[in-house]
Amino acid sequence: MSRLDLSGLTVRPAQVWGAVRLVPLVRAEPVAGLRLHRELYEDGPATVRADGRTTYSTTYLPHGFVADWTGDGSPAAAYGSQLTEGRGPVACAPLHFPRKLTQKRRGKGRPSGGSSGTLRFLPLHLALDGYLALHFGGPSIVWEEWTRRAVYEGLTPRAERAYRGEAVPGLDDALRVFEIHPGQCGVLLYVADALAAAFVVPHPDDYRALHASLLQDLYGELLYHYALHGGPVPEFTTRITAEYISSLAQLRSAAERRQQEWADQHADLMAGELLDDSYDVREVYRMGRFRLSRFLPPFALHRTQHIGETITDEKGRVVYLKTFRLSEKQVRRGHVLHRLAAHEWHLGRTAEAMGITVEELARRIGRLGFEGLLKQHA
Repeated sequence: MSRLDLSGLTVRPAQVWGAVRLVPLVRAEPVAGLRLHRELYEDGPATVRADGRTTYSTTYLPHGFVADWTGDGSPAAAYGSQLTEGRGPVACAPLHFPRKLTQKRRGKGRPSGGSSGTLRFLPLHLALDGYLALHFGGPSIVWEEWTRRAVYEGLTPRAERAYRGEAVPGLDDALRVFEIHPGQCGVLLYVADALAAAFVVPHPDDYRALHASLLQDLYGELLYHYALHGGPVPEFTTRITAEYISSLAQLRSAAERRQQEWADQHADLMAGELLDDSYDVREVYRMGRFRLSRFLPPFALHRTQHIGETITDEKGRVVYLKTFRLSEKQVRRGHVLHRLAAHEWHLGRTAEAMGITVEELARRIGRLGFEGLLKQHA
């Protein structure tokens, strides 16, 4: 388990549009040797297979990121994104992607491995794939309470629901009108002052190119309703007492103190739910001195938690970050699955460890959408 290390990133005062609050993250110096850009897919719509018999020919593939790591930190451009026909909430799973979630790109004069190269991956799908595959195999031992389907098919199909960013009221306008700070390499997005997502890239040019890509990302249903029904949030304001100011140097010093106070308050109160948690980090790909990983939270109950993916440098500092806020029900699903797996899917031992009865555990499993895995007598 490890925490997110955002060393090198500085918070700037928030900007507010209705229920949307954006908190800029700025780097004093860009990260050398890694660039990100967006890729347009030109091979037609992706295919979604819900099971062996049902196929949907249209789905939503938000956009692909290309990580380009080199010793000279050469620049990269943004090529756009692609949206195929579809409306309304987007089913995150069960999905079968015709492309790998990560794919090494060859050519362009770069070697196939070593200290330089390029890698294509689907943002957020690394994290969602890790969450949806959580203990996906189901019971490893044939206990009498579990159905044949649970033993032979596991948790398939698992499904979650999310909304595109462009469907979140106010987000489009906020991204269009907000100022991008000099040196900005990331943003923390709040909806009704609930942390919706964190997005970090290695270079300011990358952020400028990918700023609007937040509209193609996925957000939970709760945040959609927060934006739809929540009122405007208060803007960041600060006061400097004039009687203690007698020079421009004192005014500058007072402004810097207020800015630091805002940064400290933000880290403690607003972003604490993301930065204070310890995560189960799984490495997906090595890119020279960088590591592409996805992470899962501890699934502790009654706490806001996030899944996500990172690229970190050799010191473990976050260079790229993208997160997805889980709903309370999604956290409960992860919590129950963790407990069941820890006790070899035995209902009696799991219920005892949780301090509840077997009947209550069976009811919880049913309410979380897994009732079809249990035999009726359970």
